[in-house]
Amino acid sequence: MEYNMEKKLVVVGGGPAGLAAALEAKRNGISPDDILIIERDRELGGILNQCIHAGFGLHMFGEELSGPEYSGRFIEDVKNEGIGYVTNSMVLSVSDDRVVTFVSPELGFVCMKAEAVVLCTGCRERTRGALNIPGTRPAGIYSAGTAQRFVNIEGFMPGKRVVILGSGDIGLIMARRMTLEGAKVLRVCELMPYSGGLARNIAQCLNDFDIPLYLSHTVTEIRGRERVEGVVISKVDENRRPIPGTEEYVECDTLLLSVGLIPENELAKSAGIKLDRITGGAVVNQFNETSVEGIFACGNALHVHDLVDFVTREAYMAGKSAAEYIKNNGELDVDSEVVGAIVCKAVDGVRYTVPQQVVKFEKSPAELKFFFRVDNIYKKVNIELVSGGEVIKSVSKRSVAPGEMESIVLSAAECARLYELNSGELEIRLNKNETAKA
Repeated sequence: MEYNMEKKLVVVGGGPAGLAAALEAKRNGISPDDILIIERDRELGGILNQCIHAGFGLHMFGEELSGPEYSGRFIEDVKNEGIGYVTNSMVLSVSDDRVVTFVSPELGFVCMKAEAVVLCTGCRERTRGALNIPGTRPAGIYSAGTAQRFVNIEGFMPGKRVVILGSGDIGLIMARRMTLEGAKVLRVCELMPYSGGLARNIAQCLNDFDIPLYLSHTVTEIRGRERVEGVVISKVDENRRPIPGTEEYVECDTLLLSVGLIPENELAKSAGIKLDRITGGAVVNQFNETSVEGIFACGNALHVHDLVDFVTREAYMAGKSAAEYIKNNGELDVDSEVVGAIVCKAVDGVRYTVPQQVVKFEKSPAELKFFFRVDNIYKKVNIELVSGGEVIKSVSKRSVAPGEMESIVLSAAECARLYELNSGELEIRLNKNETAKA
């Protein structure tokens, strides 16, 4: 493929992940002139620009910040460091030989050759079309993120009497936001027998405002022609099927959908990157490198995070790894030879794990960190890392839930033991003593 521009590092996405990855690459020896951040929105900051609520930065900065305040710190650093970026620019494709094709009002149509690429494309919301809710197609049906943008950036109120389907964090936050703006949030319905959001958001966004949460309930019909007039709510059974006779009509003018986030990975597909069927994101190793050499992924493009602080730390790893790859001519560790790989598996109550693979060098690492989510609410469990039938590490937890991402770290000694066992597999599992009743 022909190309008309070159950069050592191209970062696709100017949200919190992209900003952090670019800054860390610069800190690890890549000249700011050799880095380009490509952002499709009109300004840097990503989704945080519309997240005006507090709660960001507790882990990174030890203080509560709003979304714009959090991203603003990184935007300022990017500008002070002289790292290049373009906005209002859409990446059309990324090839497996790291040619990034994009269109930009400033640069026109560009085919840019990069030595390394970091994908920080974030995630998108599931829409009504993915849910197959029967009924008409009136105005007043929004994804929670779209409603958040209307209220916080555009200055429009989507409606006055609101039902929210799904208890993800965006839905919970919008229940509070709509209430504060004068709307009446009638209820939040959740298909599962547990909430998909953080416990603190349930407390602060629902309980503090007396907004009812209906677990094991879903919307089974939407009524209204020009505008939403109401929805039918039904209870569901253990197989998530509506139970006949439990229907209840709720009069409302707005339905917000907070029914899950999907990593935005059309560009990863264009590069032939292997995707995880559970997360929807790329399959990566401990360096956040994808199955295509020299292309890295992090943030919500990799797997959906609860906290932006964790997105930032993951992006630091991707940015550092990309810098090492560039400086070492395609090598991620110049001090040790690759001798194999360890496949990481999620079993027995664990839904997925990131990374999905560990590149095995002659010398074991000082640390390995794994992120994962469980598939149900469990009480009194041990999180175990098992290889070759041996429990390498076990950590006790009073409770775990699907709405909160978990992590576990192997120390240098535990990494050394993993390498000694040489089984080629590492299982992350739960030793369950009691399952919580929803």
